[in-house]
Order: sequence, then structure tokens, then C-alpha cells
Amino acid sequence: MSAHDATPVDVHEAGHSHGSRRSYLIGFALSAALTAIPFWLAMTGVLESGATAILVVLLAFVQIVVHTIFFLHVNTKAEGGWMLMAFVFTAVMILIVISGSLWIMYHLHGNMMPPPLDAAPPAKM
Repeated sequence: MSAHDATPVDVHEAGHSHGSRRSYLIGFALSAALTAIPFWLAMTGVLESGATAILVVLLAFVQIVVHTIFFLHVNTKAEGGWMLMAFVFTAVMILIVISGSLWIMYHLHGNMMPPPLDAAPPAKM
């Protein structure tokens, strides 16, 4: 029997924990609930459409956090905190790219639209 065979199933060779069955079941239950609630809200129409949209987006962000913690195991202990730092850096870069793209598209739409048909032609000099 080798030394590798003697290690527990939930610990990686480098000593990193992969999570227990309990943590995976908690993550699964939370993910299922965070999927079912927005589906129920959208299908039943118990709230106004604007409130439903906001709640669905908020629950989507909560579900991202649940997946990150329970399935990706990103926390302050993993890799000495560097994994969390890389995740935060990636999230900030994505936020910058998306917000910058939306800002550029908004200004392109405003600056590149043709003038209205009933507008007077520009004066000749």
C-alpha cells in the first residue's frame, strides 16, 4: 500500500481540502433553492415585473457566491488567500470591461445616430 492510498478522500496531495459530503449537499440545496425561487417568482407573477427582475438578479449574485464557496472552494484559507485575491481581481476586471463597453456603446449610439428627417439641412457658407 502506497502513501497515496493512505490519504483521506477529501484531501488533495498538497494538503488542500476538497470539501465534505455535507458541504456539497448544503451547496446543492442552496443552489436548488436559489434556482427555484426566481423560477417561481417569474412563473406566478406575484410581484411586479420590475421587482421580480431586481430580485432575480440579486438571487443570481447570491447563487454565484454559493457556487464560489461550496463548489469552487474559494475562501481566505485556500492558497494562503491568493485564490480569493485572484478571484476578486478577475471580478473587478470583468466589471471594468462590461461597464466600459456599455459606456462606449451608449455614447456611440448618441453620437452616431443620423439627424431626424425633419431637421433643417446645415447652412452653407
